[in-house]
Amino acid sequence: MKLYKIIEGIDCSIWSEGIERDRKVLETVEIASIAFDSRKVQQGTLFVAQKGTHVDGHAFIADAINLGATAIICQELPTEQSAGVLFLQVSNADCALGIAASNFYGNPSRHMKLVGITGTNGKTTTVTMLHRLFRALGHHTGLFSTIVNRIDEQEFPATHTTPDAIALNELMAQMVEQGCEYCFMEVSSHSIVQNRIAGLHFAGAIFSNITHDHLDFHKTMANYIAAKKALFDQLTPDAFALTNIDDKNGMVMVQNCPAHIHTYSLQTMADFRSKVIESTIHGQQIALNCSLEGRSFNKEFWTPLVGRFNAYNITAIVAAALLCGADPDETLRLASALHAAPGRFQYFHSKGVTAIVDYAHTPDALKNVIDTINEVRQSQQSLITVVGCGGDRDPLKRPIMARIAAEGSDHLILTSDNPRTEDPDTILDAMEQGLSPEQRSNTVRITDRRQAIKTATLIAHEGDIILVAGKGHETYQEINGVRHHFDDTEELKKLL
Repeated sequence: MKLYKIIEGIDCSIWSEGIERDRKVLETVEIASIAFDSRKVQQGTLFVAQKGTHVDGHAFIADAINLGATAIICQELPTEQSAGVLFLQVSNADCALGIAASNFYGNPSRHMKLVGITGTNGKTTTVTMLHRLFRALGHHTGLFSTIVNRIDEQEFPATHTTPDAIALNELMAQMVEQGCEYCFMEVSSHSIVQNRIAGLHFAGAIFSNITHDHLDFHKTMANYIAAKKALFDQLTPDAFALTNIDDKNGMVMVQNCPAHIHTYSLQTMADFRSKVIESTIHGQQIALNCSLEGRSFNKEFWTPLVGRFNAYNITAIVAAALLCGADPDETLRLASALHAAPGRFQYFHSKGVTAIVDYAHTPDALKNVIDTINEVRQSQQSLITVVGCGGDRDPLKRPIMARIAAEGSDHLILTSDNPRTEDPDTILDAMEQGLSPEQRSNTVRITDRRQAIKTATLIAHEGDIILVAGKGHETYQEINGVRHHFDDTEELKKLL
């Protein structure tokens, strides 16, 4: 592709051999690929030098040129400029990469309906269910989630909640090529701040909730909220914004949002309001009141998704489907058959014991899961919770999560999660700080996660419930930079 087409929409100044050039020079330059990793540069590559958190791409400009890069996008011009190489100076290389990648792959987000969801909890469940729902409705559909990326039923590994801009647009281009009409995407706060979604056109965006998380990255809750809101700020007037107004930041998200604003809730008046009629460990009966474009209806439906937090998720799923033009009756019929995403309140029964695996790795998510279990369990059933906290992540939530687990459980086992480069015992020390002396008497500390889960199965009696929280769908445990195979569900099934 010609360079001038790739940088359409990017404000930049163009330099060659220390002289600022006219934009016409771009019309003769052909680009074969785009890269932000100098190791992936080949002949004819446009290299984007990003100022990363740990590494500055400007330090690798010379390497990129030696490997064949013909053009460089950068924020700071190098002291010496190689002959025959164009330098495009921009104010934000992350944003420029997003726009350039989108242009290079033919702006795929404009050729299907891209719907993004952001929030602390519920993202994976919502996008996974929307993908399954629209597949059941007969559509070709793409998916970007924490667990896996998909084109219809074809799977692609997910390394991040939201991939980098090049990987994102490359896979979306494949989705368009294979006839996808819709794509549902988890949009992480990291990806918004790092401009990985720059250049994308969203047909709609959903806000689930905001609770304590990722403060190791964002530093303050204000920054975290602003990151989420930025997704809605970039929507266009032809898009929809769907927000949870039961969350105190629900309407903050859509302040000055140019899109069509719609609301959902369980507690207050909204365009889509649900009420839980009956709740069990096997699912719940929900009454949905909907008001959309002058039409309104009241419907009851069953969902196998368990818990109040999932009542919010299924309400958002149905609302988003209707905003995308799906038929209400067919949507509710198919929604009744949707099961939880892997590691999201994933449960099974064995030898009289109910085992639940959940990704809950934030205080609010853990409280939601434990509250849900306590709402539906019988008085004679004990709840045994196994939980830890990840290393190299927000340390402030550690004592909070231990306290929440202790308050809602009959027995608590603190264990290792993904310690990464931290000492697991240091993490557990921090968790124990949140416990009262009385709570510590009902708490066991077992650093080895396999042994912790085994202990839970040994002390469980018939009818009891075991919750293993924190890792959910993950099939590894990361220790000192090495990922070892470990699957909570697999361990539980083996032991039970």
